[in-house]
Amino acid sequence: MTTTARPRLDLDRARVKEARQLARKVGRPVVSMARKHTTVSVERATLRLAGLGGADPDGTPWVNRLADAVRADVGLEHGVALPVWDALLRGEAEDLATLAAKAGAGSVRFRVPEGRDSTRATSASRKAVGAGLRRIDARRKERERLIAKVGDAPATPWIYLIVATGDIHEDIPQAQAAARAGADVIAVIRSTGQSLLDFVPEGATREGFAGTYATQENFRLMRAALDETSRELGRYIRLTNYASGLCMPEIAALAGLERLDMMLNDSMYGILFRDINPVRTFVDQRFSRQVHARAGIIINTGEDNYLTTADAVEAAHTVTTSQLLNEYFAKEAGLEDWQLGLGHAFEIDPDVPDSFRLELAHAMLARDLFPKAPLKWMPPTRHMTGDVFRGYLLDGFFNLVGALTGQGILLVGMMTEAVVTPWLSDRDLALQNVRYVMNAAGNLREDFRPAPGGFIERRADHVLGETIGLLDQIAHDTDAAGHPPLLAAIADGTFGLMKRPADGGRGLDGVARKSARYYNPATELLDQGAAR
Repeated sequence: MTTTARPRLDLDRARVKEARQLARKVGRPVVSMARKHTTVSVERATLRLAGLGGADPDGTPWVNRLADAVRADVGLEHGVALPVWDALLRGEAEDLATLAAKAGAGSVRFRVPEGRDSTRATSASRKAVGAGLRRIDARRKERERLIAKVGDAPATPWIYLIVATGDIHEDIPQAQAAARAGADVIAVIRSTGQSLLDFVPEGATREGFAGTYATQENFRLMRAALDETSRELGRYIRLTNYASGLCMPEIAALAGLERLDMMLNDSMYGILFRDINPVRTFVDQRFSRQVHARAGIIINTGEDNYLTTADAVEAAHTVTTSQLLNEYFAKEAGLEDWQLGLGHAFEIDPDVPDSFRLELAHAMLARDLFPKAPLKWMPPTRHMTGDVFRGYLLDGFFNLVGALTGQGILLVGMMTEAVVTPWLSDRDLALQNVRYVMNAAGNLREDFRPAPGGFIERRADHVLGETIGLLDQIAHDTDAAGHPPLLAAIADGTFGLMKRPADGGRGLDGVARKSARYYNPATELLDQGAAR
C-alpha cells in the first residue's frame, strides 16, 4: 500500500517523540502483565494451530471440550500443551480429535508431566503447533502469489465496504457485487453478540442477527468466492472480519489459516464497549496480534467508537492517545507499519462552526503522526439524522477529507445510516460518491497546505498537547490493587466515558497467572518473531 510519507503539518518533532515515549511507558507494564498470564482462548487457539477442529453433536467445539477437561484436572496455569501431548504419548488416544472426544466423555485424566515425560511432551507439542504456523506461512505466500498474478487495487485509499446478511450464502453474492462495483475490501460484520460467546461456532451458518457468524468455514467460503472475483476483475479483493471478543486468539488463528487479509483488532474495544475483562483482553490481543504479524494480516483498530459515546471535539485527544497505544502494542507484538490500520472518524457535529476544518485537522494529525500506516478512516454515523440528502452530502465531505489527507482505508459511508440496513442500491450510490470525489480531487493533497500557524495547524498542535498531557497523567495513575496504570485509567472512564475495573467484566474466570512450569509452544514460537 502506498501512503503519503511527507509530513504537512509543522508539528514540533520533539513533542511527537515525547508522545511516543509516553505511550511506551504506559504500554510496557501492560505487556509485562500479558506475558505473565494466559487465557482459555489462548490455550484453545494453540490447540487449533495444532490441527484440532470440529465440534461435538451439541455444537460445542472440541477445543473447548479438551481445554475444559485439562483445566478441571490440573488447572489452566500450566497451559494445555504439556498435559495434552503427555496424554497422547501415554497412548490415551491416537490423535487430538479422539483425545478431545474421550475428554468430553470423562474417560481420560490429565497430568502435568515431569522429567523425561515433560521433555517429550514439549517436543511433540512444539512440532504439532509449528506445523500449524507453517500452514499460516504458506497461506501468506499464497496471498503474495495471487496478488502478483491477478494484480492489486490500483491506488489508495482502498475502498472498504460492509456486507452481512446473517446468511453466508447470501453474503457471498452481495460481496461479489460490491467488488464489481468498486470495493477493494469486503468486511463481513459478525452477528450481534458473538463477541460475548466463549466459543467459536462451527460450520457454515445461515442465521445471524445484524451480521454473520465468524466461523472457519464461513471464512473459507468467502475467501474462495472473493478469489474467484479477484481473477475476474484483475485485482485482489481483500477480506476482513473481527478478531475481538472472548475468542480473539482463536479467530485470529482461523483467519491466518484461511487467508483473511484484515482483522478488526483493537486493544481496548472489547473492554470499553463489550465489558470484557481488561486483563483477559490485553492477554488475548497480544497473542492475536502476534498471529496477525505472522500471517501478514492488517489490523484495524477501533478509535472511531470513542466518538460515538464522547464528543468528537472534546475527546479528540483520547483518539490520538489510543492510536499511539495501539501502535506500541502492535509493534511490540511484531506487526509492521504497513499492517497498522489505525482508526479515526469523521464524527464532529456538522452544526459546530468550522466543523470541516476541525475534521481536516484531526485527519491531518493522524496522517502526520503515522505516515507509513494505512489509516482506516470511518464515515459519519453519530450525526446521521435520517435525512438522506444531508447524509449523502456529509459522506461527500468525509470522502473529500480522505482525499486531502491520504487515508489508506476508506470505509464507505451510507446515506441511509440510522434509517435501514443498506440496500444494494444504497451501496451503489455510496460507491458513486466515493468515485466522484476521488476522481475529481485526484492528487489534490499534493497542492493542499494548511496555513503555517493557521487554524488547522493550531488545532492539530492543541490535540497533540492534550494527548501528551493525558499520556503523562495515565503514566502516573495508580490504584490500590497495583494494576498497570493504563488499567487504572480505563477504570476511571478515560476512554469513551466507559468505566471498566480491572477485576470486573466478562471472561475474568478464563484468565490464569502462569506457573513456573507453564509451557505453550505457540507463544514460544510467536515470541521469537515479535519485536521487542
